[in-house]
Amino acid sequence: MGVRLRKAALASMELDDLQGFLIMRAFSNEPISPFSWSEPNSMEEPMKHALITSILIAGLMGPTAQAEEAMNDLEIAHSAYTAGQIDIRYAHLALAVSENTEVRSFAQTMLSDHSALNAAAGGLITELHVTPQDNKLSQALIRGAAAKRAELMALSGKAFDCAYAQNELGYHQIVNKTVEENFIPAVTVAPLKELLQEALATFKVHEGHAEVMVDGLQCG
Repeated sequence: MGVRLRKAALASMELDDLQGFLIMRAFSNEPISPFSWSEPNSMEEPMKHALITSILIAGLMGPTAQAEEAMNDLEIAHSAYTAGQIDIRYAHLALAVSENTEVRSFAQTMLSDHSALNAAAGGLITELHVTPQDNKLSQALIRGAAAKRAELMALSGKAFDCAYAQNELGYHQIVNKTVEENFIPAVTVAPLKELLQEALATFKVHEGHAEVMVDGLQCG
C-alpha cells in the first residue's frame, strides 16, 4: 500500500474494517498508558542502587536518551508498560502496511504477546492499588516512537519491511538489556520483579525471532 493510499484511507475510511482499525491504532495520538490512577503506596520509595545508564535510541528513536537519576518502582512499571505499548503500535502499523508473510506473522506475535503482558501489568497495578509514575524515560520513549512511526509511514514494500524488522531487532536488544541489567535488579516489590523476569524471557525470544526476520529479508 503506497503512502498516498494510506493517507487517503485515514481521511476517508474507505478501507475494510480490519485494515482501517489497524491503521488508526498505529497512528493514534491517544495516551500510551491507560492505567487507572489511585493512591500510591510504599512502592514509591526511591531505588537506591539502580541508574538507567544509557538507552540507545539512534536508528530506533532518534538521539541517545539518558536517565541519570535513579528510578523508583512505579517509574519502572510505567516505562516498562510504555515500551510494550510502543511495540504494540509498531505491530499495528506493520499489519496495516506490510504484505510480507514473515513480517506480518512477527507483528501478530508482538501484538498478542505484548498485549497479554501489559494486561498482566495492568492487573498487578490494580491489585497493588498504586499509581505508576510518568518519567523522563517514558517521555523519551514516546517522543522517539512517534518520530519512528512517522518515518515508517513514508515507506512501503521491502523498504518498510526492512526498516520495521531492523527497528524491532534494535528495540528488543535495548529493552532487554535495560530490563535485565537495570529494571530487574532495582525493583523492590516482588510481584513486579517476577513479572519483569517473565516478560524478559518472552522478550528474548522476540529478539531471536527479529534477528531471523532481518536475516531472511536480506536488507543489506
